[in-house]
Amino acid sequence: MLDVRRLRLLRELSHRGTIAAVAEALAYTPSAVSQQLSALEREAGTALLTRGGRRVTLTPAALTLVAHSESVLAQLERAEADLAACRGGPAGPLRIGTFPSAARTVVPAALAALAAAHPDLEPRLHELDPAAVAAALRAGEVDVALVHDYDFVPAPPDPGVGTTPLFDEAMFLAAPHALAPQPDEPDPLRRWHAAPWIVAPPATRCGAMAVRACEAAGFSPRVRHVVDDFPAVLALVGIGGGVALVPELGVATADAAVALTPVPMHRRTLAAFRAGAGADPAIAAFVDAVRAAAPRGTTRRPVTGSPPTPPTGSA
Repeated sequence: MLDVRRLRLLRELSHRGTIAAVAEALAYTPSAVSQQLSALEREAGTALLTRGGRRVTLTPAALTLVAHSESVLAQLERAEADLAACRGGPAGPLRIGTFPSAARTVVPAALAALAAAHPDLEPRLHELDPAAVAAALRAGEVDVALVHDYDFVPAPPDPGVGTTPLFDEAMFLAAPHALAPQPDEPDPLRRWHAAPWIVAPPATRCGAMAVRACEAAGFSPRVRHVVDDFPAVLALVGIGGGVALVPELGVATADAAVALTPVPMHRRTLAAFRAGAGADPAIAAFVDAVRAAAPRGTTRRPVTGSPPTPPTGSA
């Protein structure tokens, strides 16, 4: 019989690449991870790892086992969710990950609603870059997290993570008020092809979105500032430091020096959780509370099935 804990280690190794990284993420020692994986090889009756230097390569048999592990672990999450429902209403700790602009706007109202409706639930909030959410969910560091994606930035699937859509936001072109485009201007992005731009780091979804949106408008942005914080971005826009693309939740700190022009783009916020865990009463209650707390200008998304989406992004 294959040991589920060892299957989890093999799954993490397929994502993280090194035994040291798996050990750090799951609070093991590297030697303990190696021992457990060796025991799994004996259980499987075949070689699972090819070792070379500090890295190990998964054999074809190991990759097959990882694919089965995803299904096994997801089914266990479903079982735990069903047991939690049998115990009654949401209760106990719920570890929540969130990105900064949601933490400033939507999450406080959602947590207040949870406290009123489910006083036995103990939400524990962690600010977490969406790029780190999938790994944090698999490692058990959080139970549910808010993530986002943008137009122009497709999200590849992650088999260990399930998602459900929450709400959509409009996107705005933020520019110095004195230089704002006219309301009837046909292409609010193209006008700024020669202007300095303020973008998030290129490894984030926000940064990739800004570059790709400009490229779709026919130019490459001339990046002056690389900033991953919307209040700081708007402050730089306000002093004439450049222009930027900002989602609706990020524009609350804009002052009179900043003009906001809607652009035909959106940011979508989703709740991410371990595959199979979406029916857990605490997670479901949090999802409902966030959807209800979404600002009126956003589009609330109904509860529908959604393919797993890996969280990556910025503020």
